[in-house]
Order: sequence, then C-alpha cells, then structure tokens
Amino acid sequence: MAHSTAPDAIQERLAERTQQFADVAHWQTAPEQSPFLTLLVQTLGVRNAVEVGTFTGMSALAIARGLQPGGRLLACDVDDTWTPVAREAWQAAGVEDRIELRIAPAIETLRSLPNTAQIDFSFVDAEKTGYWDYFSELVVRTRPGGLLVFDNVFRKGRVLNPTSEVDDAVVDFNERLAKDDRVDVVMLPIADGMTIARRRP
Repeated sequence: MAHSTAPDAIQERLAERTQQFADVAHWQTAPEQSPFLTLLVQTLGVRNAVEVGTFTGMSALAIARGLQPGGRLLACDVDDTWTPVAREAWQAAGVEDRIELRIAPAIETLRSLPNTAQIDFSFVDAEKTGYWDYFSELVVRTRPGGLLVFDNVFRKGRVLNPTSEVDDAVVDFNERLAKDDRVDVVMLPIADGMTIARRRP
C-alpha cells in the first residue's frame, strides 16, 4: 500500500468500525482493493453499477466514488446487521445519494432487474456457492465491454486443495467462467484473488 493511493480518514474510520464485528470483520474489502475498484470504475466511465455483498460498505464506497456524474450503484445484501455502519460512511463521504441499498436475497434482486444489457460494472463478494448464479444473472444484463469482478477466487489458496463445499464451489466457478464464451477473463493476485470478466460484444 505504500505506493498506492492511501486510505483516507473515512475509510480508516470505517475499517475501525468494522472491527466491532470481530467474527466477520475479515469480510471487509482489503485496503489494496478499494483504490483498484475506484480506478476500474473511473476508467470504464461507469454510470450503472451493481454490488452483490455490501457488509459494512467499503467496496460500495470505493465504487460510488468512481462513478460518473449521475451514476448509480445498486448495493445488494441479505442482512441489515452491518449496513447502518455502511450508510454512516457513505454519508460522511458524500456518496449516499449515489447508492441504492436493497436488503433481500441478492439473486431475487438481480432477477427483478430489467433483462437488458444496461450494467457497466458489477462487483460480487458474497456467498461463494452462489457465484455462478450471480454471474448468470449479471452477464446477460451487462453491456458489451462492461466488467464483472469477483472476489476471493483463491480461497486463501484452498482452490488448489479444496477442503469444503465452498472451496469446491469456487473451483467450479473459476473453471466454468474461464470457459464461458460470453466473456474475456483474467484472474489477478490481489488480496485473496480477484477475477475480472469483460463482456464480449
């Protein structure tokens, strides 16, 4: 992080607040991922973004900061235990008006979206066994040239030696995604692994 954009006071405070959820604090987006997400969104000129898995809002904050004027982020989470912390951070950063938070099973929210290719960017960091279903709903709604980003695709290295159903699901997802002819795919060694898929024309 010494040679990347450093977290600001809002992000540092959000990271501190997240530590109160000790058992799940590790779910938070890694410090090196936040500037990367903002940079991707800025570079792509994103106006319409979707996030699956919001938690305390660090990734949503990063995405919202990179949106074009008038851009919107639909943030999906199934639990509102942690999202008040997220809303506090979004308000402090002045991006709350760019984010629509929906508390419901994300797959239901995605299926309720118009079945047209209008999404510029999506970030998925939620239940790993649902990754393929999330991709299937998002890819058909992503415009040509749009990006779909998936977190934790390394499973702390366990994709090489799966030890659980969740690990197996990520292995299967990684293999299927790499073979899907609707997208170009690159897996990057950032934090616990991030895969970027670009929707082909």
